[in-house]
Amino acid sequence: MRVLSKTERHRVRFVLNGEPVEGYAEPRLLLTDFLRHEIGATGTHVGCEHGICGACTIRVDGKAVRACLLLAVQAEGRRIDTVEGLAGRDGRLSSLQAAFHRNFALQCGYCTPGFLMSLSEYLERNPAPTEADIRLALSGNLCRCTGYAEIVAAALEAAREMATKPAG
Repeated sequence: MRVLSKTERHRVRFVLNGEPVEGYAEPRLLLTDFLRHEIGATGTHVGCEHGICGACTIRVDGKAVRACLLLAVQAEGRRIDTVEGLAGRDGRLSSLQAAFHRNFALQCGYCTPGFLMSLSEYLERNPAPTEADIRLALSGNLCRCTGYAEIVAAALEAAREMATKPAG
């Protein structure tokens, strides 16, 4: 097996959850693998590796995307947010995370980071969603453990709570 030298790998630099990071990636290394193995951001889970399940959802420049469909080199110069960045610097859960906890919106938890990242972006764009809106927004995130009812309830509760919080 041939090992790539550092010169055959590309330097990748981006802002991860507000902090600059850098590492080296082979040209075809997926962003999920780079985040988990090079940077140590293990909150982003790898499910299907085909963009179907949504477990690897992160935010790139504010938009929810599947990290398994991006190469690490495509993150160069971008702003990447993962589930680790949702909580405050003091460790306090975000409104959405707290609503998931209160509503028991997880069982095994494997899909939860993807749901949280998809919903965090969606609720910023749609502060007053209906249940149908939430269900449509989550149609690209799969969970094998729950019936989705608790996830939808948590999203609706978080939207109501976020709407009553002062901006800033």
